[in-house]
Amino acid sequence: MQSELQRAALEEWPQALLAGAIRPNWAAPPGILALMSGRAGGVSTAPFDSLNLRPTALGGEAIDAPAAVLENQRRFALALGAQPVWLEQVHGADVVRLRSEHLLAGAPLPRADASISTEPGLACTVLVADCLPLLLCSQNGRAVGAVHAGWRGLSLGVIERSVALLCEAAGCAPDQVLAWLGPSIGPTAFEVGADVLLAFGQHPATADQALFRSSPRADGSPRWRADLAALARQRLAAIGVVDVSGGRWCTATDASRFFSFRRDGRTGRLAAAVALRGG
Repeated sequence: MQSELQRAALEEWPQALLAGAIRPNWAAPPGILALMSGRAGGVSTAPFDSLNLRPTALGGEAIDAPAAVLENQRRFALALGAQPVWLEQVHGADVVRLRSEHLLAGAPLPRADASISTEPGLACTVLVADCLPLLLCSQNGRAVGAVHAGWRGLSLGVIERSVALLCEAAGCAPDQVLAWLGPSIGPTAFEVGADVLLAFGQHPATADQALFRSSPRADGSPRWRADLAALARQRLAAIGVVDVSGGRWCTATDASRFFSFRRDGRTGRLAAAVALRGG
């Protein structure tokens, strides 16, 4: 029997429920729900206009009106057809396996940068505003996962850990995993220093130009343009994940469609989510 969220999603999508949202174009098995939000379709006002999904419980300086965020989250859940579980992301490599208790009122947000789930209706969800969102599912449809992959998390192995735990939960091998890369800061906009190259084992003098293109500043100081999507694809390929799609959008250069911390500073957050369809 379909849940209220699923029935509403089937009735209202693809109408203008969330204008600018992206349905992943991967070959996921039946029963997999996935959605990536854009910045349009919500009720928040500038500088969070309009579909800011960042929970106010996370605190910090970028605090939106709580009622607006709750309405935005309701709309996102409705379009997805499952209940998102938000994370307290810390740019690390910890992965949490979601349980129904994560949705209990007053439950703290899991402190992790990725999640996996085998429970129908429970959506693995990550927030981004330049970092790379990565969605995962097993070909057998038994498990899903979402990864917040900034350069720190990528260099620390968040993708490798997420795929390993998803394969364990689904009883599959990495070559039976599908991956979808969402919008992130693109290779023409992501300026980094030597510390980022070194984190990936790249020496500044001999760095792989396909991953880190030399782009000195006007004063001659060394800088590089990093390709987050290519770095993620490299990591996925190294562990045997071969069915990878997406990764063609740049958050920093498309202000009308995406939030970007690097571009705007104080701004909202996009969300990418994936779930097993509930009964």
